[in-house]
Amino acid sequence: MANVAYIRVSSQQQDLGRQKYLFSERNIKIDKVFEEKISGKNMDREVFKQMMDWVREGDVLYIESFSRLARNTRDLLDIVERLKSKSVKLVSLKENFDTTTPQGKLMLGVFACLYEFERECMLERQKESYEARRSAGLPVGRPKIKISKTFKKNYEKWAADPKAYTATQFMKDEKLSRTTFYRLLNEYKESLNSSKNNLLWGGSSL
Repeated sequence: MANVAYIRVSSQQQDLGRQKYLFSERNIKIDKVFEEKISGKNMDREVFKQMMDWVREGDVLYIESFSRLARNTRDLLDIVERLKSKSVKLVSLKENFDTTTPQGKLMLGVFACLYEFERECMLERQKESYEARRSAGLPVGRPKIKISKTFKKNYEKWAADPKAYTATQFMKDEKLSRTTFYRLLNEYKESLNSSKNNLLWGGSSL
């Protein structure tokens, strides 16, 4: 069993010392420290992932506050659930939170309820906005990306020699995501086939 600390600040200019001091100030002996200087806007943090892999059953993970670990309620609940599945205890100093105490369990329940409430409110707002725009005859959803003026020329380059002019370079030149690129590619191929069929049958009589 080990006392583990996860310490994070958002930028290289910020100091990690204040968070470290909190543990010594409260006489908490830390056996292993994971620290990093990176934004907490997502879960794709290298040291965070190392920490989650490292902790074992019986360990206690200490954080200065929830904001060091997660940036939204959903991520926090997911992290707590992952730690719980590994039988790792989570303690947050600022919120005076401990996952193993009745108070901590109650707080988790409140968080879960708040998340569901926030999610339902968001979905309801989206639905109301959709209905309002549809009733007004306005477009709904993201505007659909169409085939650009340069697409035909780049398609011909790619079709002529896909090794010299790769699909990766093609989509990069068109500034398209992979999904959008292949959707447009299929649409363009269908339009070419349609044009060929029209030429083939245009002079025929039934």
